[in-house]
Amino acid sequence: MRFATGSLVRCVLPTTAFTGEIQIPNSPDPNDPAKRSAETIALEALGWVLTDQQRADRLLALTGLTPEALRGGLGDRSVLAAVLEFLAGHEADLVAAAIALDLPPEDISAAARKLAR
Repeated sequence: MRFATGSLVRCVLPTTAFTGEIQIPNSPDPNDPAKRSAETIALEALGWVLTDQQRADRLLALTGLTPEALRGGLGDRSVLAAVLEFLAGHEADLVAAAIALDLPPEDISAAARKLAR
């Protein structure tokens, strides 16, 4: 599942009280995954995380984010970094997200480091 840049992704997770929309920013070249910005990778990864209720609940539990903080922090580099660090901390999720986003896992980790600076 690859979210197109410039697209609006609607996420609804009733048990976490997260309901919102994620705007995926335009990349320099949306047809070249290697040229996606760290922010775009993080938002795409978040969209992927939010497609699975258990994974979304684990994201909130491990990062300490609330649904409100997540919703309000979609443009905050530290929140986006937390999403990618969450994935990097669990190899199975990292690999699954990388496959879903059509990226090498190391690109997700590199984006996390870039956002954390």
